[in-house]
Parts: sequence; C-alpha cells; structure tokens
Amino acid sequence: MSWRKDKDPRRAERGYHHGNLKEALLQAALDLIAQKGAAGFTFADAARMAGVSPAAPYRHFRDRDELLASIAQRGFEQFEQQLTQAWDDGRPDTVTAFERVGKAYLRFAREEPAFYSAMFESGLPSDANPTLLAASERAFAIIRAAAERLAALAPPGTPRPPAMMMALHIWAMSHGIASLFGRGDAARRKLPMSPEELLEAEVLIYLRGLGFPTDRRPNEQGTKSSAEPPPVPPAGPPAGPWGRPK
Repeated sequence: MSWRKDKDPRRAERGYHHGNLKEALLQAALDLIAQKGAAGFTFADAARMAGVSPAAPYRHFRDRDELLASIAQRGFEQFEQQLTQAWDDGRPDTVTAFERVGKAYLRFAREEPAFYSAMFESGLPSDANPTLLAASERAFAIIRAAAERLAALAPPGTPRPPAMMMALHIWAMSHGIASLFGRGDAARRKLPMSPEELLEAEVLIYLRGLGFPTDRRPNEQGTKSSAEPPPVPPAGPPAGPWGRPK
C-alpha cells in the first residue's frame, strides 16, 4: 500500500470515479494527520483534500471517527508486522530480541508519525470498534510475549514480575520517548542521547528496580527460572488501545 500524497486533486477525483474513493479518503486523512495531527481536521477537510464533495465520504465511512479508526487499524497491522520481525521469536537470545523490539517501536513512531498519531493520539474508543481493538491487541501481544520471556530470566530468589505489568511499563516508556523525540523537547534543543539510548537506559533502570542484574546480560542457561517460558495468558490489554500511559 502506497500512502504517497497525490498533489493533484483532479487525479483524486478521477480515482473516485474509478471506485477508489475509500483509498483516496484514507490517503487524504493520513496527509492531514501528518500536517495537523489526529484532531486537527474535519470530515469535510478530508473530502476537500481528496477532491470530492462533502457528502461523498459517507459512501464509505459513517463519520470522521470511522475514517480515523480505519487508518489506526492499518497502522496497527503494519506495527504488528514490524514488531514481529524484530522479535523473531526471541532469537538469538531473549535480551537481544527484546532490544530489537524497542528499537522497532521507536523506528515506527519516527518513520510513520501519521499512523502513530492515529493509533495512540486520536482518542478513539477502540473498545467500541472490534476490528481496531483486535488489531491493537495483536500488536501489543508481541511486546507482551517479549516481556513474558524476559520475566522468565528473573534470577533465583527474585520474584518473577507479572508480564502484563512489565509490558505496560515498557510500552509507557517507549511511548513517552517516541513523543518526546517526535514533538517534544527534541524539536527545540538537542538531547545528549539518541531515543534508542534513552530507552535502553530507562529499561536498565526499570529492570534493576525489579532485582534483575544489569551489569551484564542475563544468561539464559544459568539464570532463567525455567527451561521454557510459560505460555502467555489469554487476557488482553486494557481497552484504549493499550490503555493510557500514566
């Protein structure tokens, strides 16, 4: 799927006549999100940018929220693919794969800011949209699986932290760093470290607080509390999508 902006409204209008109105509207809305944020445009704005009448979008979308939900769903589907590739079922070891997941999260936020905004900053009630909710939970499941495997590396005598708690904390850290470097202080002044370095430092501090050794990578042969990590429980993340970071 190409999300390149079509700068000629007449071409978007021709696409509508050929049955591509839905895609033209999705493209227009994505461009508007990139320019103004997820809350910065109206249904009529999307129609205008797509080169169609204000009534035309109702052929495919009930309202602006449904249009935004379609964009957020596509974003989560792409996000899931990238996280899955980064996790690679924990190969070659849990910690290395976990670090790749964090970097993939930040890379997606940096390279797909319009999708990211629709996914996490639009205020959409995803629990009212089953398709969007399912897409968001599939993406979150990758982070949760990584957290589950990481929790299994807890050293002897250290209580294993709940994987859901770890996943939500790590997501909140990643989300905060992505927002900071995307639209926060990094836009005004240079920070002394990269987003990846900041995330790594925060995760190390978090793991140290849980009792994990942080002076070296955990040895999966020596400190892992079980030969195989336990299965991921079926319960999903809070509605939201993924709730809201505190």
